[in-house]
Amino acid sequence: MRPSKYRTFLIFGAPGCGKGTQGSIIAQIPRFHFFSCGDAFRALEARSPLGQKFVEYSSKGQLVPDEFTIELWKNQIEARISSTAFKPDIDFLWLDGIPRNVEQALLLEPFCDVLKVFHLSCPNRDELARRIRKRALKQNRLDDANEAVIRKRFEIYDNESKPILEYYGQRTVHLDASQSPVKVLNDILNEIMVLDCWPELSRMVV
Repeated sequence: MRPSKYRTFLIFGAPGCGKGTQGSIIAQIPRFHFFSCGDAFRALEARSPLGQKFVEYSSKGQLVPDEFTIELWKNQIEARISSTAFKPDIDFLWLDGIPRNVEQALLLEPFCDVLKVFHLSCPNRDELARRIRKRALKQNRLDDANEAVIRKRFEIYDNESKPILEYYGQRTVHLDASQSPVKVLNDILNEIMVLDCWPELSRMVV
């Protein structure tokens, strides 16, 4: 039976903080279903209306408007439920790249019970920019290669996305993203294992 809300964890932080790295690992853990909004947008057919909107905004380092982002997310989640890739009665949903501002957080409230927000913090923006440029070369993400676009993305994160941390308040856990990926993952899992829902999760048979 589908729950009234998806049990949800958020991976949150500035561009280049390592959300994708953690997500790729978390996605392999049974009963954790990972959704990257950025990956979903990049996978869109470029000639589709949503695909064209994504290219229009991402090429300038801007956020895609809320209504398009939420529409994409809802369609993708329903498709994953229909295919049984995501089983909301037994799986925990992990979100990366959504919500990107407080308005999106409000729009997700009817659907998601956000248990924890894992904030990957790295104040050194030069280091984050270096990671982004390296990722651009490895993954052929042209929107990441332009220095002006990178700085614009940081500006938007500070002005529009970062207030989410205050919105979720005590549900937010601040982690040092400059640590090794395995140490960050260990910190995340340690936080999960003290939640009231952990005994239920640990008893589930894969």
